[in-house]
Amino acid sequence: MKRLMLVLAASVLLAGCGGDEEKPKPVRPVLSMTVEPQMESQLGRFAGSIQARYESTLGFRVSGRIARRWVDVGDRVKAGDTLATLDPTDQQNQLRAAEGDLARIQAQWINAQANARRQQQLYDRGVGAQAGLDIAQTDLKTTGASLEQARAAVSQARDQLGYSELHSDHPAIVTAWQAEAGQTVGAGEAVVTLARPDIKEAVIDLPTGVAERLTPELTFTVASQLDSRISTTATLRELEPQADAATRTRRARLTLATTPDAFHLGTAISVTLTSAVSPRFQLPLTALLARDGKTQVWVVDTQQKTVATRDVTLIERTADSIILASGVQPGERVVTAGVNSLEQGQKVIVDEEDPR
Repeated sequence: MKRLMLVLAASVLLAGCGGDEEKPKPVRPVLSMTVEPQMESQLGRFAGSIQARYESTLGFRVSGRIARRWVDVGDRVKAGDTLATLDPTDQQNQLRAAEGDLARIQAQWINAQANARRQQQLYDRGVGAQAGLDIAQTDLKTTGASLEQARAAVSQARDQLGYSELHSDHPAIVTAWQAEAGQTVGAGEAVVTLARPDIKEAVIDLPTGVAERLTPELTFTVASQLDSRISTTATLRELEPQADAATRTRRARLTLATTPDAFHLGTAISVTLTSAVSPRFQLPLTALLARDGKTQVWVVDTQQKTVATRDVTLIERTADSIILASGVQPGERVVTAGVNSLEQGQKVIVDEEDPR
């Protein structure tokens, strides 16, 4: 009986020892990505457009009713091209009146010359009075002054008639009309806006917070919204000192380093603001393992096909990503999904690449 009890006890002990044997950990497939250092920090991406650096708004130098517009918005014009004309009736009438005055005064000038000559001849013969000669010479001078004034009036009337035509003074593109045919405009009133297409710049509206953080070290990358491969760099030329009351943004004008042919006036662009920083690493938020007050990631040993935790220093955390200052090395693979279900030293399959 005693021997049977010993055998049973030994059997129980052996059964207990067999239950404590550690089961092998399962091999798990994981999503991972290769970390690469970022040498630039991105402040944001903003929409904008390509505009002419120089624009001019033209108007007639005389008032009148617009008779015709010769060009439309989008048309290219050369220096000297006629943009619009006024009804020239008033200016023509003024010119005719000035020319009539000139003809009348020219006749008076001829008579004054003849009278002055006669009085001089009579005086030379001794039969004419000095007073008569003085009056004739004074009348000649007065008539001469009136003649000059009449000639100036004719010249001014011709200029006024010429001002009834509005011309471009440089090659440009018509970007806007502020008046239509049949409309009466005053002298100097805005009629048409011209943009010089030879010098272009990028124009964007920046939130006040971003505008206040602009520094000379910032790099502006300007790309076409239709084709991001068409891009160039730019520098800040002008920043409006006051924010727009409605949008609370400040307009920035950027000088382009080069101007791609596809950058036409009005082209929609996206502008990315970046600045040089110390090396840092960006990972998806799902790669972060936060426990026991530590911030860690799972690093894959590509030779052994195992994973191990690594303490990391977190710089920034957003809704979908994290930025690390240290803890990982360039070229290492980091697990980006299922970090809470892994164990230290666990075997993994890393054939899949995280699409993010």
